[in-house]
Amino acid sequence: MDKSNMPDGFTDHSLWYDSSLKSVSDSASMLYTYKNIVHGYSTRLTAEEAESLGKQPGILSVLPEVRYELQTTRTPEFLGLGTSSALFPSSDSMGEVIVGILDTGVWPELKSFDDSDIGPIPSGWKGKCVEGKNFNSSSCNRKLIGARFFSEGYEADFGPINESMESKSPRDDDGHGTHTATTAAGSAVPDANLLGYASGTARGMASHARVAIYKVCWLGGCFGSDIIAALDAAVADGVDVISMSIGGGLSEYYSDTVAIGAFTATAHGIFVSCSAGNGGPTTSSLTNLAPWVTTVGAGTLDRDFPASITLGNNDKYSGVTLYNGKQLPTSMVPLVYGANASNSSSGNLCMAGSLIPERVSGKIVLCDRGGNARVQKGVVVKAGGGLGMILANTDAFGEDLVGDAHLLPSAAVGQKTGDAIRKYVSSDHNPTAIIGPGTTKLGVQPSPVVAAFSSRGPNIITPAILKPDIIAPGVNILAGWTGAVGPTGLESDRRHVNFNIISGTSMSCPHVSGLAAFIKAAHPEWSPAAIKSALMTTAYTAYKNGQKIEDVATGGPATPFDYGAGHVDPVAALDPGLVYDATVDDYLGFFCALNYTPNQIKIITHRDFTCQKGKKYSLRDFNYPSFSVPLETASGKKGGAGISNTIQYTRTLTNVGALGTYRISLYSETQAVKITVVPEILHFSAQYEKKSYTVTFTARSMPSGTTSFARLEWSDGKHIVGSPIAFTWT
Repeated sequence: MDKSNMPDGFTDHSLWYDSSLKSVSDSASMLYTYKNIVHGYSTRLTAEEAESLGKQPGILSVLPEVRYELQTTRTPEFLGLGTSSALFPSSDSMGEVIVGILDTGVWPELKSFDDSDIGPIPSGWKGKCVEGKNFNSSSCNRKLIGARFFSEGYEADFGPINESMESKSPRDDDGHGTHTATTAAGSAVPDANLLGYASGTARGMASHARVAIYKVCWLGGCFGSDIIAALDAAVADGVDVISMSIGGGLSEYYSDTVAIGAFTATAHGIFVSCSAGNGGPTTSSLTNLAPWVTTVGAGTLDRDFPASITLGNNDKYSGVTLYNGKQLPTSMVPLVYGANASNSSSGNLCMAGSLIPERVSGKIVLCDRGGNARVQKGVVVKAGGGLGMILANTDAFGEDLVGDAHLLPSAAVGQKTGDAIRKYVSSDHNPTAIIGPGTTKLGVQPSPVVAAFSSRGPNIITPAILKPDIIAPGVNILAGWTGAVGPTGLESDRRHVNFNIISGTSMSCPHVSGLAAFIKAAHPEWSPAAIKSALMTTAYTAYKNGQKIEDVATGGPATPFDYGAGHVDPVAALDPGLVYDATVDDYLGFFCALNYTPNQIKIITHRDFTCQKGKKYSLRDFNYPSFSVPLETASGKKGGAGISNTIQYTRTLTNVGALGTYRISLYSETQAVKITVVPEILHFSAQYEKKSYTVTFTARSMPSGTTSFARLEWSDGKHIVGSPIAFTWT
């Protein structure tokens, strides 16, 4: 709704909202009214009613409901936070920062929410602890300072919540929300582990920050109207960071619920972090692409959970497991491929009902990954009388391995090992195998590597903005868990654990959310864009030996389309030297460069703004910490070889460190693009002084589909302010 254009005759916006709704429907009711993120309301209408409503004066847009999907003991040390530094914020300043988590809720009884070493709740906090089934106001404390739930949109679509299956309260019946919350800001818990794996002290990235929970995800998914209501509340409550491990469809920003909500939060000074998605290694599989959102991909840790596999021909392989129950006998066990123990075309995938018990009973079953949940395959094997399972990747998953707390002796293997085991089973008349017990192994190298599931660029909504922004640990992450379900989440899993190990960009997102809170505590005056810039420009793209970060999907070097600016380095981000800052005015210029109409801009920003006629707006001048350079392939033979194109990008740096002189360095893997920077030296004589520079790219035409990469760095000898550059010819 265009709040500034409320028709005469109404004394209150809620009366206007109610009248507009009743004019198109006698039966519809308002689910929510929104005050902060957007001005308006949500309701349930027919297509004809929605069309009629959209034609009324003062209605900016009518957006359809969108369903979104959900996407530790080692990571602090892996990220360099294991030992203290003079740069680290104090516990008191950390306690002033509030992290809002939009997810499946919280399991408040965990020690990860202990508040014994935390001071009083910040005086500016306006949130509340909402009671509901299995959740009382006493469930909150000085650590978990707020908890709300939002279900109106979900119930409008699915009907009333079945409280025998899920709690109509902030309580987490799934585990995902508790895991993300404790990853971001869980208190330190000694002797944490999952079934003996990954033992150590578990703590969130910002272990002294406060946590506020906004439950928006239910058994049937996460609905846009509920997400907007939660964001509306989070802004009013006074959070400093919002973490959303949620992904959905792709659309222009004025039609994207999460993007609209995140913009208003950012305009209020709130840092917003979102998961990049688990659609990798497919190109252009990213979600959450808005430039005011920090989009986080996933990498591995230097920790693994190996289990040995020995075949009857004495070939030995290593797999991954989190099983911790009765082990297989030490003698060889018959081995069968699921495809050979089934009359179904999906037998190789060990789908429910696909295996013939007489063919799997007493045997280890080789199952291909895909088609159904990894842990579900083990349940199918066990139900058929199988003793164990080897879960083998196909070419769709490559060498990407994640651990699972299976319900029978199991080990997951990559494609190459899987192919070798399949070949052995098909060639041996009496194949056998042994699966050994799992262990925890530290110091695994190389690490990190980009997870195969982590969604990849390029950005298909705005190709001139490089996404993802950054990667963080997202594979085999140990964090808090719900008491409502076992570690597999399966109904048949009756085990109760306080911590679980799971994987996804849902896990990498709260790492960055917590690290943003960490930086916010050290630099409370920094804007969300400045914090984002600090995280991006200090990220690393190579190992200590100089080799580039690897992509597990290819086995070769990863690129900025995989990791964005690189892997997060929080200690360096505390002192970045320079930052690329951005204000609401910068985003307004961004919208003008996209040729958005005043109406479309107002949907996102709540502002009456018209792009100036005659003024040149360009995405090339948007002050982003990375560079994406879309180039057109010239027509003609060999992609118009010999034809060149010159374009310029402008950026502005703000000094947030000591006074100094920064010099430019350029690194490029292609000779097809000549890069020049003017000026090559920037002198900063005051804190918060701003200096601009221009980058000129002179590019030869290349065949359509060609990509290449470069890197730009400013350094004063102490700080390196790095930016990736991605070239794409289309």
